[in-house]
Amino acid sequence: MGRRKLILITGMAGSGKTTFSQIIRDSGIRLITMGDVIRELARQQGLEPSTDNLGILAKKIREESPDAVALRCIDLIIKLPENGLIVVDGIRSLAEIEAFEKNFEAVIVAIHASPLSRFKRLTRRGRSDDPQSWEEFKERDKRELGFGIGNAIASADIMIVNDNGIDGLKKSFELLMEKIKND
Repeated sequence: MGRRKLILITGMAGSGKTTFSQIIRDSGIRLITMGDVIRELARQQGLEPSTDNLGILAKKIREESPDAVALRCIDLIIKLPENGLIVVDGIRSLAEIEAFEKNFEAVIVAIHASPLSRFKRLTRRGRSDDPQSWEEFKERDKRELGFGIGNAIASADIMIVNDNGIDGLKKSFELLMEKIKND
């Protein structure tokens, strides 16, 4: 029996990872979101899920170990009864990629969009940890880049440029599934 296959999604905040992940979820493929691990930790610690709190918590857990969030996700995946394809959204570093690749076969997909497009999407999205100003947005990008997300994006097997809206992302998903099926 082969190893379980994962699609690891990376990209800067607002690039379209959540929208792409929803397309994946709607297709029936199981999705695990790394950000949910951080939000759950905040809930367990009684912290409000604000940009600052989640950013501090994400930094703190990754200071313990750069693959700490990935290891928590791996524990979740191993406990799953089915053995089908799983998508993990929110890869931030090479250490996280390496942790997943030790346990599973993985395809790394990076979603890209311009900073201005990403900022507009985040302010429209309105999640509690989304930036309210350009300065907060730039600070968030700086924090993410500090985790090593640029290296994760650079190591992607597949790059999806998200500048054609949801229809473009749906087409990219179809092409990705065709590629995975043929590999």
